[in-house]
Amino acid sequence: MIGIVGGVGPYAGLDLMKKIFDETAASNDQEHLPVVMISESHKIADRTSFLLDKTKTNPAFAIVEVIKKLVSVGATVVGIPCNTAHSPHIFQVIKQQLRESATKVTLLHMVEETARYLTDKVAEVKKIGVLSTTGTHKTKIYPQILQRFGLQAILPDTTLQKQVHRAIYDPEFGIKTFSNPVNEKAKEILIDAISQLEQAGADIVVLGCTELPLAITQRKIGNCPIIDPTRILAKALIRAVDPNKLFPF
Repeated sequence: MIGIVGGVGPYAGLDLMKKIFDETAASNDQEHLPVVMISESHKIADRTSFLLDKTKTNPAFAIVEVIKKLVSVGATVVGIPCNTAHSPHIFQVIKQQLRESATKVTLLHMVEETARYLTDKVAEVKKIGVLSTTGTHKTKIYPQILQRFGLQAILPDTTLQKQVHRAIYDPEFGIKTFSNPVNEKAKEILIDAISQLEQAGADIVVLGCTELPLAITQRKIGNCPIIDPTRILAKALIRAVDPNKLFPF
């Protein structure tokens, strides 16, 4: 059974579940894989706030409790639809807590799965633009992991990063406030950011925050291909449970 840590953010969990269904080879209800999601956003501290030292509460501990609940109802493989939660300051604590509690589950790493996809499926690209929260940007999760796979990350400069972060978090128009539908101003900021990364040399742009695919649903913006890590995680979760159920890339 696939388990989803929901609530990070809430619509990101729904988006992952939808994409699991979208990417499953099934001709009727009964052929779909079992999926369970627990969304307890009120218990999980904001990941970026923790990484930027705005809160001392590490969200890893609450995420671990959700994973344990998922395992208790049958989940054997789990995904966390939050790129920022894969920062070592959070993800390594999650893994340590699961080991110490002897919780037996396969926990996928969203950013590693994205890097693996890029090297396997779009091998001709080497310069990867990344849009993300400032927490992900600051901790350099993507540059470090992409480098391990022989890829170069191209990140927004400080000014552009502030705008991208506003598109996610701004209470007046950000995606966390307006997830469905997404505010047009947030979309405009992100489309401009993609254009700027392309001008800076990016061959392709990764939507490195799970709120961003809620706003940018296209496979291309202009001539720039767009990579959705939520969809990649969905495929990886299906593959981990039953590879025969996975639609080909």
